[in-house]
Parts: sequence; C-alpha cells; structure tokens
Amino acid sequence: MSETYQPPFRMTEEITNLIVEIGQYVGSITTYESMYRNPVLRRENRIKSIYSSLAIEQNTLSLDQVSDVINGKRVLGPPEDIREVKNAYEAYEHVSELDPYSIKNLLYAHKLMTEGLVKEAGRFRSGNVGVYAGECLIHAGTPARYVPDLISQLMAWLKESKYHPLVKSCIFHYEFEFIHPFMDGNGRTGRLWQSLILRKWNDLFAWLPVETLVHENQEEYYRVLQKADNAGDSTEFVEFMLGMIRNALKELRDNQNHDTNEANAEANREANEAESGAIEDQILRLIRANPKISQTRIAEEIGVSRSTIQRAFAKLMEGGLVRRSGGTRGSWIIQEKHGYGRA
Repeated sequence: MSETYQPPFRMTEEITNLIVEIGQYVGSITTYESMYRNPVLRRENRIKSIYSSLAIEQNTLSLDQVSDVINGKRVLGPPEDIREVKNAYEAYEHVSELDPYSIKNLLYAHKLMTEGLVKEAGRFRSGNVGVYAGECLIHAGTPARYVPDLISQLMAWLKESKYHPLVKSCIFHYEFEFIHPFMDGNGRTGRLWQSLILRKWNDLFAWLPVETLVHENQEEYYRVLQKADNAGDSTEFVEFMLGMIRNALKELRDNQNHDTNEANAEANREANEAESGAIEDQILRLIRANPKISQTRIAEEIGVSRSTIQRAFAKLMEGGLVRRSGGTRGSWIIQEKHGYGRA
C-alpha cells in the first residue's frame, strides 16, 4: 500500500441512490431528539448496542444479563463474558470523546474493549492471525509488520477522502476488518469505529448503531464480507451496509409516523370530547334560561349544525341529564340531582 493508497472500491448507482434515500430519512426523523433528552432511553440503547456487538462475537450472556452486569448486579455466567460486557460499557461511555481520525484514540478504544482479556490490549498485534471457520482458514490478516503503516494510511485516507461519510464509514469498516490489526477484538472495535464515524456525521447514529444492524443481519453480513474478500473490492459490502442502514432508518421513520398518528388521533379524540362537553354545557345554560327553547334555536345560538345539537341531546338524555316533558310543545327539564348542569 502506497502513501496515497485508495481502498479498492467502485462508486455505483445503487450506492448513490442509497445515500440519497438515507439522507431523506435522516432529514425526516426527529425521534432521536427526544431520546437524547431521555437518559433512560439513552442507557437502554447503549445496553442493546453492547449486547448486539458482543453477541456477534459469541458472548453467551442474554440482553437481560448484559443489562444486569452494567447495572452492577450479580450475574451467573462465564467470567470472560462478564468482563467483555464491563469493558465494552467502559468503551461506549468514552466513544463520544474519541476522534475518528486518531490512531491513538483507536488504540485507546481497543484497550478499553479488551483489557484483561488479551495480552496486547491497546497495541497492534505482534504476530500473524487468521480468521477460521472450523478448520478452514477464510481470511489471513495482513502480516503484522505492515499493520501500523497500513492503519496510518487508512486513517489518512478516512480524513482526506471526499466520499460521503456514509460511504467512508463502510469502506473503513471493511478495510479495518481486512487488515485485522489486533490479536483479538477486531470486530468489536471496527463496528464501534464505524458507529463513531457515522455519529460524527449525524447525531441520529448514536441511536442507530451499526452493532445492532449487524447482529440482526449477521449471516448475510459475513457472507457479503467474504464475497468482498474474494473480489478484492469493498463495493458490494458498502452496498450491503448502506442497505441495512436505509432499512433501519425506514423502520424508525415509519414507527415515528405511527406514533405521531396515534398521538394526533388521541389529541383529536380529546379535542372532540372537550368540544362535545362545551356544547353540552351551553345547551344546559340555554335550557335554564328558556326551558321551551327548540333544538333549532339552540343550534343557532351556539353556532353549530342541528345534527350536532341532536347528537349532544341524545348523549344528555342517554345519561339521564335531560328529559323532555309535555311532547313537542313541552319543556326541557334538567335532572339537577345528577350533579351536572354547570352555570
């Protein structure tokens, strides 16, 4: 890799369309603003992110157990899995302070993630590594002696590239996993770093972390990652990651619209009930002033349709609050014993 290294990647029409779609969804979503102001929701989201990232790496603790560990409760489980949760929580607590272009910060994040779990926590690996599926080697990491220089050049590319941050975050994710700079913890750190890049672009991604998306699409994630390795090009991986982000944003937007519609419907119901109550109060006031008043006259006085007055009378009579005496030429009688009839 030269000092002007450009990661193997092709800008496609699909990627361009996904960038546009994602931008439109981001612009239409406001839910995260209320989440940001709610510390309970922030904490729940962080716990879910940590659970998802560690579950991808075969951590055996359930979401409830992860929550208990973070909340300081005693949990029965493998000590290493419990330590992973504590470390990850510490890393996520500091993520907003990190500079996505800083190698020093990257090493610090890895140290937080893997302290007490790997010998080289916070340091690039000193030996060569491979990723295996059973006995089969599916990916050999870059030889250890090249790792520091490659990560340095990758960080320089990340900072200087003119690609959209959405695209850069995905390319970085792929290149980071391809280099495999650490003895262990590469997946956790790489996903954390993509989330960091995205949240520096837009705060919404603090609530839509890559970790959760990958966990929900784990099998397809690894399949596309392998295809990109075989092709020596990250294009398909970028398309896949952007597609996941687009789908998650669409779901978030749809849920927000559903909640908004529900809130509007409830507000309308309350407004209608309030309006109905106000009309009933005015009817009672007019009846007190003139018990022989007609419904047509009441409608004119209040300024609503006669059908509205008929519905209000039906409700009053059904509730036993008003009754008619003497037929069509009779009078309206208010049943004051019911405690209704406000002045």
